[in-house]
Amino acid sequence: MNINASSTGEEIAPIALAIHKLVNGLPLTMRTLESPGVRIEDGEVIDYNYTGPILEEVLATGEMAQVIPQSGAYQGTPVIVVPIIDKGEIIAAIGLVDITQGIYSDIIEITKRPEELDDSRSG
Repeated sequence: MNINASSTGEEIAPIALAIHKLVNGLPLTMRTLESPGVRIEDGEVIDYNYTGPILEEVLATGEMAQVIPQSGAYQGTPVIVVPIIDKGEIIAAIGLVDITQGIYSDIIEITKRPEELDDSRSG
């Protein structure tokens, strides 16, 4: 499998579905720089032509976003979106929808190793 900046929703679906299963079925979205991608819920691809405001923001900035979207399919629900970078170029973005309303994000923060903590949390 080769994912690049123009891969389609159909082409990225297998990797997105695998990650969806890996994170215990949390809703997942993924798109590439040049093509809309997938929206996955309950083990099924429900949209092969998906984009969202935070996916687009991360594609533009290349920075992780952990926010509550003000618009789109997941408006009002926390999301975590990261860029996929290959050879220094942003080629895609992938995001998890935290339907636990922040509990998932809190668990990730609580279980960080000491060397991963921000300066604000270290002594």
